[in-house]
Amino acid sequence: MGAATKDLDAARPAKRPVNPRFSSGPCAKRPGWSLAALEGAMLGRSHRAKEPKARITEVIERSKAILGMPPDWRLGLVPASDTGAVEMVLWSALGARGVDVLVWESFSKEWATDIATQLKLPDIRLREAPYGQLPALDPVDPARDVVFVWNGTTSGVRLPHADFIADERDGLAICDATSAAFAMHLPWDKLDVVTWSWQKVLGGEAAHGMLALSPRAVARLESFDSGRPLPKIFRLTKGGKLIEGIFQGDTINTPSMLAVEDVLDGLRWAEAIGGLDALIARSEANLAAVAHWVASSGWADFLAEDPATRSCTSICLKITVPWFTAMDAAGQAKAAKRLAAILEAEGVALDIAPYRDAPPGLRIWGGATVETSDIQALLPWLDWAFAELAMELAHEDGTS
Repeated sequence: MGAATKDLDAARPAKRPVNPRFSSGPCAKRPGWSLAALEGAMLGRSHRAKEPKARITEVIERSKAILGMPPDWRLGLVPASDTGAVEMVLWSALGARGVDVLVWESFSKEWATDIATQLKLPDIRLREAPYGQLPALDPVDPARDVVFVWNGTTSGVRLPHADFIADERDGLAICDATSAAFAMHLPWDKLDVVTWSWQKVLGGEAAHGMLALSPRAVARLESFDSGRPLPKIFRLTKGGKLIEGIFQGDTINTPSMLAVEDVLDGLRWAEAIGGLDALIARSEANLAAVAHWVASSGWADFLAEDPATRSCTSICLKITVPWFTAMDAAGQAKAAKRLAAILEAEGVALDIAPYRDAPPGLRIWGGATVETSDIQALLPWLDWAFAELAMELAHEDGTS
């Protein structure tokens, strides 16, 4: 084991990240953020009053503008984060047609489980792939619905395109874009439902989701009645018509006006730095910095096997040295957890352990609110911490 690491007694790197927050959700605040950004929050006010409702509407309009969403799409603020937004559509819109589900990480697996075991739909087809890969992107039958994530937050694998979705289709394309929105271009003409949450690329607070519907998705909701009983927070229609108020600032339940003010701050920052192109450029620069380091690390590689599918937000790494891969699953998980703990103890990287269902390794958030200089400062610490881990394990097994 000792031969697999370089200079076990190397000194700690001299430079530390200014902001060590690399969590994949909730994610780092935008550069320069402070509590002063929230001073204008409509606290102690009804969210249905004129001024607070205007703030919610501002979130909708600014989000649509930055993302380049088509003007005939609806966008609304809904409960329960991205999860709530996805579940609302699954329970309200699925069942009219057969459905294909693309599964390659934990959240897409959750949607497949909901569709199969909770909704119990009779006509389901799964396209599955292990962590690090994508399922076959053969064209989806345009007569069927398709459910997928754009970016695998827990696998670090993103879709390189949406060519598998037909331009002319009767089925709906339902896309969970929670860790892609504001960091990747979304092909709106290929999509019908898009969801995300504030706590990812914008660095906002959790608990609120955004639900975007194309005209085709609205037509489905207004024409299809599943017969399922739906709780209030899932209802998107009334009397066979879309509840338009949801998409005009009238929320289903009470939102946090403090969180609303916070995401507005993130949206204004995004506009100030150059909008979507600037946000994407910042995320891609973070990925490029990690890729440069991986090329010479000697012990780490991307979990995403195809470079074209590497995520620029949830950057997932695997450990490749033989002594690690020779361990059983429990041993690998323990070692990876210890590696993240060493980094956290030094105060250089917080919350970069992999998702609980993902392969052992590290997960570094590279979204737009993370400075590339902080990523670059972190990378030498990864080498140092891995050397520390190898030395600890060598002492434990008596091979040092």
